This record gives sequence, structure tokens and C-alpha cells, in this order.
Amino acid sequence: MKKRFRAAALALSATLMLGALAGCGSSSAADQREIIRIGHNQSTNHPTHLALVAFEEFIESKLGDKYDVEVFPSELLGSQNEMVQLTQTGAINFCVASNSLLETFSDNYTLFNLPYLFASSEAYHASMDDESITGPIFESTKQAGFEAVTWLDAGTRNFYTVDKPIETPADLKGLKIRVQQSPTNVQMMSLLGGSATPMGFGDVYTALQSKIIDGAENNEMALTDNGHGDVCKYYSYDMHQMIPDILIGNIAFLDGLSEEERAVFDEGFELVNQVQREEWVTAVENAKDRAENEQGVHFLYPDTAPFQEACAPMHDAMLEQYPDLKPIYDAIQAYNKQYPSTES
Repeated sequence: MKKRFRAAALALSATLMLGALAGCGSSSAADQREIIRIGHNQSTNHPTHLALVAFEEFIESKLGDKYDVEVFPSELLGSQNEMVQLTQTGAINFCVASNSLLETFSDNYTLFNLPYLFASSEAYHASMDDESITGPIFESTKQAGFEAVTWLDAGTRNFYTVDKPIETPADLKGLKIRVQQSPTNVQMMSLLGGSATPMGFGDVYTALQSKIIDGAENNEMALTDNGHGDVCKYYSYDMHQMIPDILIGNIAFLDGLSEEERAVFDEGFELVNQVQREEWVTAVENAKDRAENEQGVHFLYPDTAPFQEACAPMHDAMLEQYPDLKPIYDAIQAYNKQYPSTES
């Protein structure tokens, strides 16, 4: 991992150097603009990328005389972990990171990784829109050099496998399942009976194809946008997690903005959230249709109760280990009562 990070950092440094040299030959106003680099690991037709392009256009329409926003998709700036480290140092300004990865930088993010934390999508969205819930968590990484500026809907995470349908937790026994790189996800798989295999998202397709792993867990977009449905033929709606992706920004850059500029950026962050969530609804519908009718993926709807029961001990253990998170946990439970699950 360290070698890959150094390679990514060197590549980015070379890019920055070339950009600086290119600017030496011109004195135009455009060449004097500060470049804002944003990295993410999704393709160019993903809702996350579309939202960041909208952000790019918005910032340049308001502050285009000073800032040139560049969006780098598909891990062009490295893996998520590498991009977070680059954002920490200020080598890039922003990146999209999974909440599960951020757990390794701040224990506060452990809360959002809990399996079955949210009773429904409505409770999930209401909780994430409540600044009294997200604020203490989003600001908890300032000392690490970055902070969250908005959240992105990553849907519901479910298990999908190459050739074995998952109807109960017992079906996971003996299977190597890729999970995000977080201690919570590893523990979840242990309780469910599977073998957790943490790895970067960009490595999952090859691992599935070569049968290094038997399956993974993610939303429907992974089947189509990342080709996992070409290999995995069973997708089971156990609905074990609703984990947001997080847009994080370098704290030195954010603190260096003037009051007027920060107001524009904050409006842009709200736009990212709005556009991404709108695009997400359509993208998931299209992904499911394509996966079923073109890739031959079978969608399964198991009883989620046994999965919830297996993971229940994680809630008490988390609250015991992190008692300061209990008020936030209780606030989420209030939304769960207001927006209960509609499952029969």
C-alpha cells in the first residue's frame, strides 16, 4: 500500500510540475487560476461523477476568474485510501471516500458503518440531512487534515456472489466475501459466518473473475457500472448496510477561502448532494434492469430478520466502546421510529 501511495504521489507531483512549467510560457488570466483537483473511484456515467461535474460548472460560473476545477474519475489519482492521504497533505483538494474507509481515520465514523443502523431509506436520508447528527462526525477529522463537506447516497449494500445464492446467513459459510477496508465490516462478516476479504474497490472485478473471492457486497450499480454482474449471477437483498460516501476537503484549503468564497463553495456542496441523490434514483433503476435482462443476474429477496439478529450484538458493543456516540445513535433511532421499515 505504501509503495502504491508513493507512486500515486509521485505521479501527481509530476503532473503538478508539468502544469507549472506549462504556465511559465503564458501570462493569460486563465493560466493564473488556482487548480482545484477532485478525485473519486467511479466511472464518468456514475451519479457521483455527474454531481461533481455540476459542482465544477457551478464553482467556475461563480469564481471562474480564480479557480479551475478538475474532476478525476476512476481512481486516476489512486485508490480511495491514497486519495484520502493526498487530500490530507493538500496534494489534491477534495476526494470522495467511503464512510467505511474514514472509520480508520476517526472512530466517530464507526456509527454509520453499523449493520442495520437505519430502519428504512427514509430514516437514512433524514438522519444524514440532520446536521446535529452528521456535524460532530464530519468535523472529527479536522486534526487529520480534512473534513467532510457533504454526503452522497450509496444506496443499500447487499451480498452478490458468483454462483451461490444467499438466502440465509448460513449460505455465507465458507465464502470469501470482499468487504470495504474497515474493522466494522470485517466483524460483520464474522458474525454472519462468511470470510471477510478487505480490498480496494478497483481490485474487486479481477478478484471475482479469478475466483480469489466468491462474492462481494455493494449496491446495484456495482453490477453494471463496474461489470461485477458479468461474473456474479446472484444478488441478495439482505440490506445489511446503508453507508454514505463522503466528499472530504483539505482543511487548509477550506480555511484559506474568504468568507464570500466559502459561501459559494458551501452552496456548491449542497448542489453535489442534490444532483447525486436525484441521479442515484434513476441510475439504480437502470442498473437493476440491465443486470437482470442483459447480464442474467438473479435478484433474491431473503428474510432479513436472521441477518439482523446475527449482527445485533454489534450495536451494544459499539455503544459500550464509544459512549459519546450514544446521543447520535438515539437520534437516529428516533428517525427509525418515524420512518419504519415497510417490509412485510
